[in-house]
Amino acid sequence: MSESLKHECGVAFLRLRKPLGYYIEKYGTPAYPVNKMFLLMEKQHNRGQDGAGLASIKIDMKKGHQYIDRLRSIEEQPINHIFKKVGKKFSKAQKEGEKYHNAKWAKENIPFAGELFLGHLRYATYGANDVRFCHPLLRSSNWRSRNLLLAGNFNMTNAEELFSHLAELGQFPQEQGDTITALEKIGHFLDRENQHYYAHYQQEERAKLAFDVNPNGQKRDEEYDYQESNQTLSNEEIIEKVEKNIDWKKILERSCNDFDGGYVMVGMAGHGDAFVARDPASIRPAYYYINDEVIVAASEKPAIKTAFNCEYSDIQELEGGHALIVNKEADYEIIKFKEPLEKKSCSFERIYFSRGTDPEIYNERKMLGRQLNDQVLEAIDHDLENSIFSYIPNTAETAFLGLVKGVEQHLIAEREKTLNQDKTLPKEELMKVMSFRPRVEKLVIKDSKMRTFITGDAQRDDLVAHVYDTTYEIVRKGIDTLVVIDDSIVRGTTLEKSILTMLDKLEPKQIIIVSSAPQIRFPDCYGIDMSRQHEFVVFRALLALLEQHHLKYMLDDVYEKCLASKKQPLEKVVNHVKELYDMFEYEQVSNKVAEIISTNIKAKVKVVYQTVENLHKACPNHSGDWYFTGNYPTQGGNRVANQAFINFMEGKKTRAY
Repeated sequence: MSESLKHECGVAFLRLRKPLGYYIEKYGTPAYPVNKMFLLMEKQHNRGQDGAGLASIKIDMKKGHQYIDRLRSIEEQPINHIFKKVGKKFSKAQKEGEKYHNAKWAKENIPFAGELFLGHLRYATYGANDVRFCHPLLRSSNWRSRNLLLAGNFNMTNAEELFSHLAELGQFPQEQGDTITALEKIGHFLDRENQHYYAHYQQEERAKLAFDVNPNGQKRDEEYDYQESNQTLSNEEIIEKVEKNIDWKKILERSCNDFDGGYVMVGMAGHGDAFVARDPASIRPAYYYINDEVIVAASEKPAIKTAFNCEYSDIQELEGGHALIVNKEADYEIIKFKEPLEKKSCSFERIYFSRGTDPEIYNERKMLGRQLNDQVLEAIDHDLENSIFSYIPNTAETAFLGLVKGVEQHLIAEREKTLNQDKTLPKEELMKVMSFRPRVEKLVIKDSKMRTFITGDAQRDDLVAHVYDTTYEIVRKGIDTLVVIDDSIVRGTTLEKSILTMLDKLEPKQIIIVSSAPQIRFPDCYGIDMSRQHEFVVFRALLALLEQHHLKYMLDDVYEKCLASKKQPLEKVVNHVKELYDMFEYEQVSNKVAEIISTNIKAKVKVVYQTVENLHKACPNHSGDWYFTGNYPTQGGNRVANQAFINFMEGKKTRAY
């Protein structure tokens, strides 16, 4: 992508299924799980660069020993910063010789030498880039089973309502962010579950004693027996029974009942239970892998594949509305905690954010490029001889391969057609037809070391124009058409200020910018940094079209409808902004985008967008397309779309949720 989009977030969970000593004996080090967590997090570095966090739990530690370890960082390279610190602890412990390979000693003396691990990568959409807001978050207690570590990849559209519900429960949260709210909500019901079973087992003991009799045939005094009899369970024994019977299905059902958003949440309780829960519409991604040694979950398949060298077919997708529950004994089950909705997993994950090393994503991105073939051929008037195909690095490369493949298949069909029509072609003409290939060049090169420190607009624009570089003396001036594919076009500023300016200096006849994603028309509210309506170049094109066709009054009409929708129940709110886009043809909007981004360009510029229909053909199992269609998977999305438009009309540049 020519523009940087940021994403919240990536999660990594690891549970050892055998005692730590097993891994020390087999792999030669108590750092085995830490090394695996580093791989799980590093291979998801693409998901969040603003901060990272790592937490671990040691099971069945003696009282007085630390059993929860946690590190968080907002340094420039937060993953390396965290694991460098952790590594120093293990390196220091190695100097103790044989003790280092003793599981009991390692757990008691080395931080993060545990059985449960939770990692997180963060982009700061809430709470600024402050280490206090880095996950995993910790809700502390002196009861092991009331300690809760939580990390997630999520955004809630109804964070204000959730905050109010916490207040109604009698809590006094210090922050209004959805992460804190989720932590406190789950923590509240975890407390209730602990208290319920604690009271239940105490009452059970009382009842046992109340109906017992002494040797004289008289009923024992209940109060005396409860406090003094050596037949009752101790409080410690009762707490152990409580820990074994915590009902995570009930906790998640109650906690997530009123959540509206996309989420994958991972929680670990201090005594050793854990859960991974996914939103009912499957908006955010979650995968897991289980064998005899480990239970693993992450936001992306390639991270699991790399860390554990397993088969892709053994990595499972967690269904929406379901949770992977892991108990203290490392047994697991998949439970349904909320009724699943129609699957609307995010298509932008497939287009841009997820690592392209996933075979499914790789093939989908190639297909996205392939689906653009007919539109591109029409845009160049089928003049392949005078066209050069290229891409904007780096995530558009795979779609580019698909586009070129489509062009090659078109040429094969044309050759067959030509040969069938004229079987007496001269050898020279025949060789020309058979040997022709599309012209493919690497025209755009990104200088990753380039930084723009100057704040003045004119100077900054001048520097931005040099973030990308090009290969010179390839384009035939005034003759060639450049076809350059990007994976998506969000704001259009980099195209306008840098890439088009650079390509125009090559003096081509025409420049065609191709987007493997459809037109981005609506804000995201489930974790991606696309929440401000006025920033989208497609929305700017819409405004220009409304003015051009003397329809600007429609902005006020839709504004009034959006304001009125704020008074409606959430389930009745509709996305009124769609009405504005419905007034124009898809190609009209594309043409206006081309005008906007090429005001100072000499060459003729066209913009070709993927169609929504072809997007679904390329990514059939990931139909979440609200950015392009305004069809949000939850009702809260409609409210966010309307609020984003209200913010635009009122000149507010804040997030819409």
